[in-house]
Amino acid sequence: MGNRVKVAVVGLGFGTDFIPIYQNHPDAELYAVCQRTEDKLKEISEKYRVERYRSDYRDLLKIKEIDAIHVVTPVDTHAQIVLDCLNAGKHVACTVPMGISVDECIRIVRLRREVGKVYMMMETSAYTREFLYVRSLQDEGKLG
Repeated sequence: MGNRVKVAVVGLGFGTDFIPIYQNHPDAELYAVCQRTEDKLKEISEKYRVERYRSDYRDLLKIKEIDAIHVVTPVDTHAQIVLDCLNAGKHVACTVPMGISVDECIRIVRLRREVGKVYMMMETSAYTREFLYVRSLQDEGKLG
């Protein structure tokens, strides 16, 4: 477990779908989750047995064990959260779009270069429940 990437997921709407993916990935460890709504945060943390959780993503940035943050929040929050994560020395994966303006995108690219961390803009349709279900049918030989 020493070389596994410790990931925190921020945003537990669609972000909840990524919890079991990280929990079952051989090279990742779901380290923490974050959701602004306390009731939803508690419910999801209990359901998926996540021991570390916060209601403010900025609290995660102070946890040195976290290597990467996966941002799955409303579109208008992406850029600021990503910039804060990069400034805190975290690698970042973020659902599309990168930002809501060209200026936001440029700021992310420049900061990523400056801090030397990985930024990944994720096309998440490949991880929807529907896609994963169809892929499992294919893997099981149930599709032509």
